[in-house]
Amino acid sequence: MGGCLSVSVPCDKVVDNFSQWLCVKGSYIHNLEENLRDLETAMEELKGRRDDLSTRVDNEEMKGLRKLSQVQVWLTKVGKLENDVNGLVNVRTTELERLCLCGVCSKSLKLSYRYGKRVFLKLAEVKKHKSEGVFEVVAGEAPASEVIARPIQPTIVGQEEVLEKAWNRLMSDDGVGIMGLHGMGGVGKTTLLTQINNKFIEKDNTFNVIWVDVSKELQIQKIQKQVAKKLGLDGEDWSRKDEEEKACAIHNVLKRRKFVLLMDDLWEKVELTQIGVPYPDRGNGCKIVFTTRSKEVCGRMRVDAEMEVQCLLPEDALELFKKVVGETTLRSDPSIPELAAEVAKKCHGLPLALTVIGEATSYRRTIREWKNAIHELNSNAVKFSDMEDKILPVLKFSYDSIEMAENKGYEIIGSLVRASLLMEVESNRAILIRMHDVVREMALWIASDFGKEKDAFIVHAGGRLREMPNVKNWKVVRRISLMDNCIEHLAGSPECLELTTFLVNNNRSLKDISMEFFKSMPKLVVLDLAGNGSLLEMPDGISKLVSLQYLNLAGTRIRDLPMCLLQELEKLIHLGLPRLTTIAGISRLQNLKILDLIFPSDLNTVEELETLKHLQVLYTRFNDDPLPLEKFLSSHRLTSCTREVYIKNMDLESSGLSLPVTMDKLKYLYTVNCRISEIKMGTICNKSKTVTPLHNPRNICFSSLSLVYLRDCECLKELTFLIFAPNLVELVIDYGIDVEDVINKEKAEESGIVPFLKLNRLVLISLPKLKNIYWSPLLLPSLEKVVIRDCPNLKKLPLSSQSGKQGEDGLIIRYDEEEWIEGVEWEDEATKTRFLSSCRKELSHFELSICF
Repeated sequence: MGGCLSVSVPCDKVVDNFSQWLCVKGSYIHNLEENLRDLETAMEELKGRRDDLSTRVDNEEMKGLRKLSQVQVWLTKVGKLENDVNGLVNVRTTELERLCLCGVCSKSLKLSYRYGKRVFLKLAEVKKHKSEGVFEVVAGEAPASEVIARPIQPTIVGQEEVLEKAWNRLMSDDGVGIMGLHGMGGVGKTTLLTQINNKFIEKDNTFNVIWVDVSKELQIQKIQKQVAKKLGLDGEDWSRKDEEEKACAIHNVLKRRKFVLLMDDLWEKVELTQIGVPYPDRGNGCKIVFTTRSKEVCGRMRVDAEMEVQCLLPEDALELFKKVVGETTLRSDPSIPELAAEVAKKCHGLPLALTVIGEATSYRRTIREWKNAIHELNSNAVKFSDMEDKILPVLKFSYDSIEMAENKGYEIIGSLVRASLLMEVESNRAILIRMHDVVREMALWIASDFGKEKDAFIVHAGGRLREMPNVKNWKVVRRISLMDNCIEHLAGSPECLELTTFLVNNNRSLKDISMEFFKSMPKLVVLDLAGNGSLLEMPDGISKLVSLQYLNLAGTRIRDLPMCLLQELEKLIHLGLPRLTTIAGISRLQNLKILDLIFPSDLNTVEELETLKHLQVLYTRFNDDPLPLEKFLSSHRLTSCTREVYIKNMDLESSGLSLPVTMDKLKYLYTVNCRISEIKMGTICNKSKTVTPLHNPRNICFSSLSLVYLRDCECLKELTFLIFAPNLVELVIDYGIDVEDVINKEKAEESGIVPFLKLNRLVLISLPKLKNIYWSPLLLPSLEKVVIRDCPNLKKLPLSSQSGKQGEDGLIIRYDEEEWIEGVEWEDEATKTRFLSSCRKELSHFELSICF
């Protein structure tokens, strides 16, 4: 009656549907043991297919072909799946022990269900990936490498004729295949080689131009790596090849190409066949040009033509010097140009010296300042027979002009860069510092009292040493640098009564240090053993280093220190112990200012560290157990001096992660393989020794935070706390299955804070639920690079046509799927027009550039 509707649903059908659902869910538990066996079997089959495919790829690469990107993607995922499966299998015993009733039920249904589901899903993923690993073709022709213009100084004077002469000789019809450019350090050989590189863009772009930095310590594999990168041969498989295999791969590509190899800074003969480079001849039309300080190297390299790069003529030298000094200074007094000519004359036409001294005097605006500069140059000049030694006092003059900045590392580096004594080199996202060889020699010359005490400094960095160098008189040695070598043992007991600095870091083969090695080093202040990955223990004899202030054991496998260490080394200021499992007694080191450690499970550690009244910088790592982390975060004393927090393998789903507002010095935050429900701000309650979450915070507190890196984090849905980090430079979120927003509108809107003003790099990878970065366009004035991969639900970016860094080095967006970029909803046509042209598709895996 009257529009009533009756629906009848049979009870049996409801029960049947529920039973089916329950059966599926229950199968995660009662089929667990079978699924684990199947998972291991499937993984072994997948690895077998990977090995077969890798063999095919190796065979094709030996023919000069390049592995297809889709093959690389497939192989990379096998590695990730292998890690995931190993993680599941490693805990199988614990998980199976939870089962009861012959495996039908569990003592902890929630945990067994969650684990069983992960096993079931991973099994399906492994099977699916195996089925996708069938490739008819695994490699193709490597693309030709384009000539890349190299940056060059704007104040180049007097080299136009030299460049033209070198170019004409190289490109003549006389069959010149190998050309050597030789001359003293700092004369402009690298500049000339750079000009030749750039001239290939203007004059002849039919060549594949390859630039290689060689340097004094010749290492074939380093050269091969640079060549391979240019040819597109570098990748995960490249590092697994030996030197001969790499040479074959390079040769098979270059023999079919017309190439130019530019090698900078040769100190000895380079065997081209060892690298894999074919010798140039009339038939292949290839060219090799190198720079060297030694004319003898030209002879050993069997050059077809050699050319000496000489110092500038007096008129060219003066022109260069005036350009560097600048018109403003030269016009500040009528007498200054004449005095400038006198200073330029003392540089003997060496471009490096002219540039260095020119910049050091460019702010001197009075006659008195210039006359004083000439007086200092005259009084410091130590004349030796060869030209290079005459230049060293000139470089020292520039060095002495730099203001003292003790304990201000960045200021010191900045001063040296501005004085052209160091050079900035951009590498990926980092700015590296490089020292010119002449400046290095000058520095050692100054430090050794102008060569009078040269035996006091032992420098063999990067020399491939396998044992300690032979030293005539250990008693006079003050500083030793043996970093980046292959030393295996530190044996004996050298009597180094004056030694203050010993750098033996990055000797990955170093296995042991004799008990007596440190016995006779009473004045040693700095000991760097970082990066010695084979070193397992420290000898008790280290307690003899009673003057030691700096000890770095990062990157070693040392887990325990001799008990006597913390009792005797009371002068320690900087201590790096990132792998130690126990630090009992560290409270004895009352002079500590900088400490890098992994927090042990001992809850008394916090109290011990709080007694270190001089502690200023703390780098911390936490693994597995949340209790030490909770206690640490409730310490006002420790959190207020913390620079880095690294959290791994931790379940914080119930409590979340509350970072106290006292962490205003925190620069780096890492979380890896964690379950975190939320990251939020908090305040420390001194009574309860806990951190209480802040609700609706409004004030900036993480003002130093510059890097946030989250990987394999479950349960985390948003990172709204980042709006309170105004100086964030880099944000990486890799594999966060539950992340929906970077900044949540509901939580952040009331704060009124505009985020990410300093953000330079944003990386978002494998975030299947991510929908929003921010709900409206942001200015993002510093943003240079965005990487987005496997984020299918991210349809809109917080960009307008004015967003991101502007200019030639403006914002670049990198992605991996054409379907994703085609589905992006741009703010307007102007935004779409601007950013589509700066989007770059990348098929291979992304380089995250994060080091631990």
